[in-house]
Amino acid sequence: MRKLLSSLNPEQRHAVMHTQGPVLVLAGAGSGKTRVITVRTAYLMSGGVPAENILCMTFTKKAAREMRERLKGMVGKDRADGLTVCTFHALCVQMLREAGEKIGLPKRFTICDATDQITVVKKVLRQLHIAETSVRPWDAKSAISLWKNCLVSPEQALDAACDDREILMAHAFEKYEERLLHSRLLDFDDLLLRGLQLLKEDKASRELFQNRWQYLMVDEYQDTNAPQYAIIQHLTGKKRNLCVVGDDDQSIYGWRGADVSKILRFPDDFPGAEIVRLERNYRSTAPILEAANRVIANNTTRHDKTLIPVIEGGEKPRIMQCDDETHEARLICDEIRLRVEGGDASFGQHAILFRTQTQTRAFEAELRSRGIPYVLVGGMSFFDRKEVKDVLCYLRLLANADDESALVRILDAPPRGVGKATMAKAVDWAIKHGISANAAFQHSEEAGIAKGPARAYSELQSSLEVLRLQLEEGRALTDVMRDMISAVDYRAEVERSYPDEQEQMMRWNAVMEMLNFSQNYERSCKRKKKKPTLHGFLEAIVLSATEDTSAEDASKRGSVTLMTLHAAKGLEFPRVYLVGLEEGLLPHRRSALEDSIPEERRLAYVGITRAERHLTLSFATTRAKMGKAKTSHPSRFLFEMTGKDPYDGWVPIEQSLGFTGQSS
Repeated sequence: MRKLLSSLNPEQRHAVMHTQGPVLVLAGAGSGKTRVITVRTAYLMSGGVPAENILCMTFTKKAAREMRERLKGMVGKDRADGLTVCTFHALCVQMLREAGEKIGLPKRFTICDATDQITVVKKVLRQLHIAETSVRPWDAKSAISLWKNCLVSPEQALDAACDDREILMAHAFEKYEERLLHSRLLDFDDLLLRGLQLLKEDKASRELFQNRWQYLMVDEYQDTNAPQYAIIQHLTGKKRNLCVVGDDDQSIYGWRGADVSKILRFPDDFPGAEIVRLERNYRSTAPILEAANRVIANNTTRHDKTLIPVIEGGEKPRIMQCDDETHEARLICDEIRLRVEGGDASFGQHAILFRTQTQTRAFEAELRSRGIPYVLVGGMSFFDRKEVKDVLCYLRLLANADDESALVRILDAPPRGVGKATMAKAVDWAIKHGISANAAFQHSEEAGIAKGPARAYSELQSSLEVLRLQLEEGRALTDVMRDMISAVDYRAEVERSYPDEQEQMMRWNAVMEMLNFSQNYERSCKRKKKKPTLHGFLEAIVLSATEDTSAEDASKRGSVTLMTLHAAKGLEFPRVYLVGLEEGLLPHRRSALEDSIPEERRLAYVGITRAERHLTLSFATTRAKMGKAKTSHPSRFLFEMTGKDPYDGWVPIEQSLGFTGQSS
């Protein structure tokens, strides 16, 4: 332990050794916050705190996995296995599986993903006779998610609605909740809400979990939303042994409910809290940090801190003016190729960061034309493939016969003579009678469902029921999965959907990969001395499917990384191109409409601090918008980082939108 402590700087050591009471660790970019959390955990254990009394919460499964691996190296595998290191969502799943019945939650609830949510949203929009041209399903889903993350109920959303569109979406929210309830489904936001409900309403469960986890550590605290914040407060209890680590200057997820005020008011919420500032940056050179400090200083509401470079010297960030987005992409891609051909760098050392997904098109075209390998982080996930989602939906039906979203997807895949019209009739009858579609098929005659489709549905459920019984009797999950794929004749669906033999093989290999996932899950459970279950496997898959394509994988493959600024947080690259620094892009025009320019500034700060040695910032003087080339003006953040005033004729985004003032 002495060796670990001696490897820390004084501020890090203070954060590690202050173990009693609330602690706020303000960890600037590149200041070694993950090391502080892991060493602090090891320090607690060295002082006699049992591993099972420590809870470390993160925001991504990847971060939790890396934290656990580091801890294994510090305290040993056996001791590390006793720790609870997980995401907020995984923690809530654990609590709800253990005690969810206390708040009326079915033991066999299923978790649905984003695609399933869209399916349900489309259904309720049709039910309410709302055209998708009036309310786009994705917009309604996003609004529902934001309401949930702000602890707003359907009734409250309706009361607060300001126009007809918001009223329609609030009604859709109400019906959406009803459909999830009838299908025994929880979406990702529900995991937090139901976990919070359990802690609030059931005193016995609250005290059980408070006694179990007596020391709490939360990473990326600036990203907490209202339910997560409340969960932390309920778990902390009277002992108040809470250590949160975060950076208000990197709070960039307000659009999905994260509330920067939570970290700003931590000293008020937890009186007597110790505040530790980690300002030494071990990642970037002094000129890059100088630019970052200059930009973020323009945000007036923030904890006072300044990044201090450990790495002296280095070149100043470079600003590149381009004619348009094609010229911008061409210049940058040419530069990357020349640098690699000259032996100065590898492709994997480069990252191109952008504000919006549409900016990738020009870069992808130029990279391909030059034969430059690249990876678009956040591209299509393995779990978004048709065949993978189909297999998962069959498994979900195996786990929960009332899972309407899964049923709609696979009932005619492969074709069974149950078309869309029959499915719509069953769903409509189910909605009218307040039951699930599964129950509607069981009343097929009353629901007006023809005998052929009703028989096909009954045969499918009979096949699944045989497999359910085998699972209950203890048969191996992977063996049941293999039989399920055969029983529903899914190979026929692959052959029907993909006439090309090579495509068929690739798709079928993805189905077989699901069996590999199952085997790995069973082996993992065996190592942890846990019983593998279908629900556990589905949860592991759903929680894994939220992870994007890894930027580290791109670097290892020797590929240029393309990614949004939001996806780049927590990562670092030797050479960074931060592109599209224009008013209306960064800061985004929407930020002016929503009065969220400070968050855009934090986003620019995050982008700048991803660069280790070389940073190039680019902007175009014209950019195509709605099919026409329009004049662009350099981002205010370029002027802020250089300390120069805007030139005569510069137009901020607020002015171009017709606002009289300029947001800070």
